[in-house]
Amino acid sequence: MKVKKAVIPAAGLGTRMLPATKTVPKEMLPMVDKPAIQYIVEEAVAAGIEDILIVTNRAKSAMDDYFDYYPELEDRLNASRKERELAEVRRAADLANIFYVRQKETKGLGHAIWRAKHFVGDEPFAVLLGDDIMRAKTPVIGQLIQAAEKYQCSAVGVQEVSTESISRYSSVKVEPLESNVFTVSDVVEKPLREQIFSNYAILGRYVLYPCIFDILEDLKPGVGGEIQLTDGLRQLCQRKRMVAVDFEGRRYDTGNVTGFLEATIDFALDHPLTEKWLKAYIKEKAKEL
Repeated sequence: MKVKKAVIPAAGLGTRMLPATKTVPKEMLPMVDKPAIQYIVEEAVAAGIEDILIVTNRAKSAMDDYFDYYPELEDRLNASRKERELAEVRRAADLANIFYVRQKETKGLGHAIWRAKHFVGDEPFAVLLGDDIMRAKTPVIGQLIQAAEKYQCSAVGVQEVSTESISRYSSVKVEPLESNVFTVSDVVEKPLREQIFSNYAILGRYVLYPCIFDILEDLKPGVGGEIQLTDGLRQLCQRKRMVAVDFEGRRYDTGNVTGFLEATIDFALDHPLTEKWLKAYIKEKAKEL
């Protein structure tokens, strides 16, 4: 079955980016000339996703407005013959069929995914975390979809991280399957050193089958007192086949200041409107250091 639906959990409080995120959703903070969440939506669309559900909360209606038409602004841009700006504004609204559901309580990533149950139905679906922006030749979620469709099972996106860093992520127990694809037999959230299965960490991209919802519905709170998606994946991989894809690409954690700045600089260095200026500015600033 083809993967045509995606879920983007974006209901977090953005506490790592305060005070900027007190009134502005972290997903709406601009990276060069568009908000962070647009990069995620574009990745999903580039991988063939048609319908996207964004899980929000009561303070994030700005995302609803952004992916909608704005006739007054569009009329003004048209009258001013600002054709490039008009095209970009309309393109954002036309990227995909975008739907919204609120996570009414802050109960963790697993609970946020569970809120997508009725949207997903009986189809496999992609999950792209709202904090994780990827830079790759082939869309990272597309790499996972390819593996999930080939093996007809759930897939998680992984990369190797340092032993010191793995405690911040989910460590997966893997066995080689082919090239950059592994079979997953266990997974643990934020492991202590003695709990580490491998240095392969799950990094923000998943393709899941709808059987995950039955697991999440009965899941007890885990690390941090929240419903952890990782705990659901642990049960899932013990019941059914699951693969991990060591994906090609660079991942940015834009939920913190340094990751956000790294992504902004790298994307600006690739943007036709800022590339030359930023390279010259960086060289000039380097002389002062």
